[in-house]
Amino acid sequence: MSKIAELKDGERVFDQYMVKSSDCLTSNAGKNYLSLTLQDASGTISAKKWEVDPGDTEILAPGKVVSVEGAVLSYKGQLQMKILSVDAVDPAIVDYSRLLPVAPEDPKDMEKEVGLLLSSIKNEDLRKLATALIDRHRNAYFSHPAAVTNHHAFLGGLAYHSLSMARLADKVCSLYPTLDRDFLVAGALVHDIGKTIELSGAVATRYTLEGKLLGHIVLLVGEIREEADRLGLSGETPVLLEHMVLSHHTKPEFGSPVPPLTKEAVILGMIDDMDAKINMMDRILLSVEPGEWSTKQHALDERCLYRPLGKEKDGD
Repeated sequence: MSKIAELKDGERVFDQYMVKSSDCLTSNAGKNYLSLTLQDASGTISAKKWEVDPGDTEILAPGKVVSVEGAVLSYKGQLQMKILSVDAVDPAIVDYSRLLPVAPEDPKDMEKEVGLLLSSIKNEDLRKLATALIDRHRNAYFSHPAAVTNHHAFLGGLAYHSLSMARLADKVCSLYPTLDRDFLVAGALVHDIGKTIELSGAVATRYTLEGKLLGHIVLLVGEIREEADRLGLSGETPVLLEHMVLSHHTKPEFGSPVPPLTKEAVILGMIDDMDAKINMMDRILLSVEPGEWSTKQHALDERCLYRPLGKEKDGD
């Protein structure tokens, strides 16, 4: 297997990859070509198929697994693959663990820990509500990514991101006992459940129609209302949880229609941003050698990241 993360300039490739994205474009000469992103568990690479044969568009559709013969070359400082030939692969024989990046923790272990955290919530109404929301989307909660590209964009990323935040919330509350641990832990566990509707899944992740038109924040507030009504819950508890969901992106330009107006909502936004940024930086620095800089990162305000000398790559 030729792992994408290990490809080198000038290498000839014969292997299977998943198509993450595919666009049919027109060259300056007026000829159609396919511009693609190929993926395996180690990363992604831009690819081009300059000779478009009949059936190529269908074979190279997003989410399809293909057997590729290609040549790796450097273009503007980035590796790219020129596809020489391609064949469809029967999905029944595909080993998706080779092709999809996955959370670094076992799904069963994560599910068990989420259950323990839910059971530790002393506020009965909040515990029932948070548990019902996770149960409503249990399969997707433990399999969906947390994003299309920026952070935790891997199989199980949603649960891993939420659980990481809940662990951090628990530690923060032990240092600052005036915080309401029940709400901060519950908010961390459920804040992104709307992404089970907003995103299509782990394979060729894309935004659904509801995701594009409404977004995961609005979608989840509707879910909270429905579950609260079904459970017969009223009063402040569901409203406070709705507020944490609505405000966890902290600003209108980041997608939150209201700013955080409780202590727990403020801290939830900080924890969310911290966990997402750490995951992004870890991913970026995987491909940076000690003593070198990353390229500019749009998601990090166009900053470049430096890896200090003597520091081995994360994951080595």
